[in-house]
Amino acid sequence: MSKFINRKKELETLRKEYNRKEASFVVIYGRRRVGKTSLIKEFCKDKRKIMFLATEESENENRTAFKETVAEALDDSLLREAQINRWETIFERIAKECESSKNRMILVMDEFQYLGKANPAFPSILMKIWDEKLKEQNIMLILCGSLIHMMTSQVLNYDSPLYGRRTAQIKLQQIGFEHYKEFMPEESEDSQILHYAVTGGVPKYIELFQQTEDIYEGIKDNILSDTSFLYEEPTFLLQKEVTEIGSYFTLLKTIAAGNHKLGKMAAVMEVKQTNLSKYLKTLMELDLVEREVPITEENPEKSKKGLYIIKDNFIKFWFQFVYPNKGLLEAGREEFVYEKIKKNFIDNHVSYVYENICREKLWSEQKLSHISFNRVGRFWGNQDVEIDIVAYDSFGNDMILGECKYSVNPKGVDVLYSLEQKSIYVDWKKDNRKEYYCIFSRSGFTKELLELAQKRENVILLS
Repeated sequence: MSKFINRKKELETLRKEYNRKEASFVVIYGRRRVGKTSLIKEFCKDKRKIMFLATEESENENRTAFKETVAEALDDSLLREAQINRWETIFERIAKECESSKNRMILVMDEFQYLGKANPAFPSILMKIWDEKLKEQNIMLILCGSLIHMMTSQVLNYDSPLYGRRTAQIKLQQIGFEHYKEFMPEESEDSQILHYAVTGGVPKYIELFQQTEDIYEGIKDNILSDTSFLYEEPTFLLQKEVTEIGSYFTLLKTIAAGNHKLGKMAAVMEVKQTNLSKYLKTLMELDLVEREVPITEENPEKSKKGLYIIKDNFIKFWFQFVYPNKGLLEAGREEFVYEKIKKNFIDNHVSYVYENICREKLWSEQKLSHISFNRVGRFWGNQDVEIDIVAYDSFGNDMILGECKYSVNPKGVDVLYSLEQKSIYVDWKKDNRKEYYCIFSRSGFTKELLELAQKRENVILLS
């Protein structure tokens, strides 16, 4: 991507590590396409560096490629021509270079997990190299990887030989909606919402969709064709992370179809609830699924109201609209699936993404700056009552109750009155709280509601 967007927090972490007096050891990990390598390249601009990309080849092939990368970076013809069968020899040359220069050296080992896959003992080898040759040097070591399970087991887990060596870690997440205006400055916020609903903050996906202004044409070009870039993307994401990929796909399809309760999922899939636990645990570790409870629950882990939600916009879109229709797509019925998506995209997908965007916006909304709150989420109760936004101050008594409406018609007083009725089901400090009602609407508000909001200081309208 031509322009580097956001990542201020991550860049600041890397700068602090670079400026440490001692050697630093940073681990960066996260899903494919999320921008790890771009982050590293942005940080390494104008700095002394060695950048090595590991592959799925044998250990010997990777070691030879690493030797050649180091030789090129250091302009060392002797190293380039040498026959080397020990990693230690190459790292000794790097350590020697660090000793001879006052400028800090950055050593990046990208897709690090493949080295441990080629030789399970490699984390132990690197531990010894770090302890004996690098940790006293003026060096910043960055290990980067896109297979979360492997990176966790090889580097981060307590039983990893490298555990305790890292000085910082970054789990790179997708970019939030607030930054879409930087990717698409000429597009309306409505257009940005539609793009976010599909691309979900993954820079590579955003880049693809920047080529087409119309979201539906972008979906057709980049997802629906069996030759398109994203047609099989979830398969590529999961196939190296999990076994039994078919079981994970069935579970994700079931959730995407609207089955969020554990019992309902088990019933639809015709399996025992206990059989789903390991799959859900793995999907949550991969940041694809999250367990959500009503925001007012005091003991979330023990709550029986937990729902399992697909966290990733693109994954949710794919399992809702592409995976169930793959037979049709592969039979050449692309136009039929395309029209089906156009009919259901807004109501069945975008409207829910819009709710998440509104909850994000709440934190920085100036119209709410006089209200104290430190928790934001959704609420649902036993009476099938659902409230899109509930925000409150766990140390005070302010509470915001909100609705998010992504539709073509202006919203009227009926939405406010319905929200007031639903508020009685929220028990938190029921008799001792100050309530504010906040309504988000894509299409604005009726004159009647606007006039009412002017008279009532506890009614806030946002569009």
